[in-house]
Amino acid sequence: MNIAVPQATISWEAAHAAVKAAVGHARSLGVRINVAVADCAGNLVAFLRMPGAFPQSVRIAIDKAHTAGGFGFPTAQWMDVCAGDEGMRLGFSAQPGLIVFGGGLPIRAQGQLIGGIGVSGASAQQDEACARAGLLEIGADAGEA
Repeated sequence: MNIAVPQATISWEAAHAAVKAAVGHARSLGVRINVAVADCAGNLVAFLRMPGAFPQSVRIAIDKAHTAGGFGFPTAQWMDVCAGDEGMRLGFSAQPGLIVFGGGLPIRAQGQLIGGIGVSGASAQQDEACARAGLLEIGADAGEA
């Protein structure tokens, strides 16, 4: 019996490249963001905060990365996942650190979940576009479940 199982995780180099690309995309949109990359356990691997980005969004970006990386689907899909089950919708949305709106994407390499990227500071759509730019930069899968 194996008592340990190997698990892939995002490298620090890829995490730093992803946050840099997300900030670059935010600059092109004219918005200021906070962006975080976490491993699947929610441990922060990389973080960038643009000067002028909302300080209150720091924690939100980290929580989006944690949520997407831990559950393996975009944070924008949470309400659909819980649709029709009021208990799940209320219960999950009340969990500390769990984000149920857009801006967090899972990071997959060859289909394997290796972390999450979270962006906060602009609209949910702009946040997600910045996160997707980070995924594209590192050659990660498209961020789908």
